[in-house]
Amino acid sequence: MTEQPSKDHLINTVKTLIGPSFTITDGAKMEPYCKGFRFGAGEAMAVARPGTLVEMWQVLEACHKADVIVILQAANTGLTGGSTPDGKEYDRPIVIISTMRIDGIQLLDSGRQIVGLAGSTLFGLEDVLRPYGREPHSVIGSSCIGASIVGGICNNSGGALIQRGPAYTELSLYAQVDEQGRLSLVNNLGIDLGSEPEEILANLERKNYAEADVQYPQKRASDNEYHKRVREVDSDTPSRYNNDGRRLYEASGCAGKLAVFAVRMDTFPIAKKKQVFYIGTNDSLVLGKIRRDMLSSFENLPVSAEYLHRDCYDASKKYGKDTFVVIDKLGSKFIPKMFAMKRAVDRVAGKFSFLPGKFSDRFMQSLSAIWPNHLPPRMEDYRSRYQHHLILETENAGVDEAQNYLEAFFEKEQGGYFACTDEEADKAILHRFVAAGAVGRYHTMNPKISGAMMTIDVALRRNERDWLEVLPAELEEQIAAKFYYGHLFCHVMHQNYILKKGVDAKALKAKILALFDARGAEYPAEHNVGHEYHAKAELKAFYRECDPTNSFNPGIGKTSKRKYWQ
Repeated sequence: MTEQPSKDHLINTVKTLIGPSFTITDGAKMEPYCKGFRFGAGEAMAVARPGTLVEMWQVLEACHKADVIVILQAANTGLTGGSTPDGKEYDRPIVIISTMRIDGIQLLDSGRQIVGLAGSTLFGLEDVLRPYGREPHSVIGSSCIGASIVGGICNNSGGALIQRGPAYTELSLYAQVDEQGRLSLVNNLGIDLGSEPEEILANLERKNYAEADVQYPQKRASDNEYHKRVREVDSDTPSRYNNDGRRLYEASGCAGKLAVFAVRMDTFPIAKKKQVFYIGTNDSLVLGKIRRDMLSSFENLPVSAEYLHRDCYDASKKYGKDTFVVIDKLGSKFIPKMFAMKRAVDRVAGKFSFLPGKFSDRFMQSLSAIWPNHLPPRMEDYRSRYQHHLILETENAGVDEAQNYLEAFFEKEQGGYFACTDEEADKAILHRFVAAGAVGRYHTMNPKISGAMMTIDVALRRNERDWLEVLPAELEEQIAAKFYYGHLFCHVMHQNYILKKGVDAKALKAKILALFDARGAEYPAEHNVGHEYHAKAELKAFYRECDPTNSFNPGIGKTSKRKYWQ
């Protein structure tokens, strides 16, 4: 049988299984699935959008029988291209299975745990848990752009919350292809759902199981040791990072090398009392001292501690304003719709040669310019006075503990702080979390000075004191602009560089990463290696263990894209 009839047969089979309207083969319509949120792009023969777990299994079986590559994709919000094809060096056709129509969420133990199906989102989980006084592992950040629960587990999502650590579970339901090329379904959810794949999946989706069928094995449904690990401020290793063998387990960290149908995760009580403190200083070591003091001596860990450099503050204010205003006025649930509209506009605009590239970004930036200043006066005052900004969120007994500490601390140290009103707190946190998109917009809107854009997601050693990067002069002179932000207490930094025109981004990045190697840092810290970073030996071995035939998401971490890892 020739390749084309075989390809047509698979596509017709998928159409029969899930319907023609959910089987996409048109190149323009496949683009949102084939292009990463920020990085990476490639080609696929089809995108399948199953609506049930059983349909997802049936499509997976058809693809396995046809010997094609499968890339499982949820919200496609990753920043390193880890859930899309990349380039053209594949030895088999690619089918992308988008799981976002399969968005069920089930509660266990009165909401203390949940089961999230393949396409369930943090948005949906927040809504489901709110009546129970509980919340998900991650609350703001990636959730603002519609990130999925399963995607967070598979891609080592870190989260901003100090007490909870990276997204992690040892309880999952997934499909795997073994060394002999056999496809099987593995039920490690801790719920008795039957014995045959379609029976298991149908029973789960319909919640056709009793309380007695739910076990509570000695397995983690969150990284419940992290709050101790992050306190070890004299340790010479990072607190969390992508290659951490402690937290590579089946679905957790698998980066799409398993086909994950569902995960089981812990939830967390919503705090009865919260307070955000806004801190400013012109000495980065001052923030480092606050970090060490609070992590090592506080009885109550803060909720989050988000750093923002003044340059990033300015970029976020100007180039993240439209996203900020949409979330502030319409709610974060509107963001996925906004991104879908942007993609549609860019797809249509791309057909007209007289329109500039990334037309939607340029149009939205022009609209945002007429919107009045959206940031509170006290934040703006601190922007003018201080280079380094820290947004410290505390809860319950930790509120008074932090208040008393900061009052005494700034009687002796350079800088200042204020306790935010509820409105200031919401806007400060939101301002920090639109920073990532703002940097990309800056790059788009400044073509005359902008060469390549380069991002580094790095985890510093817990005992690192000089945490703020200072580059050698010969590297600094190649950079037009730098934007630093991150999760300071976890020592996870997101560093964005806009290079000068003509600079070799690959060579410069290698030199910067070598500096981090010398400092004992790890990278990436929380966004998966994707197609941007090399997977280190331990991570590569984990990928091969999950997927010995290299059938799922080949090429991840710059590994082989060929069958059996040839």
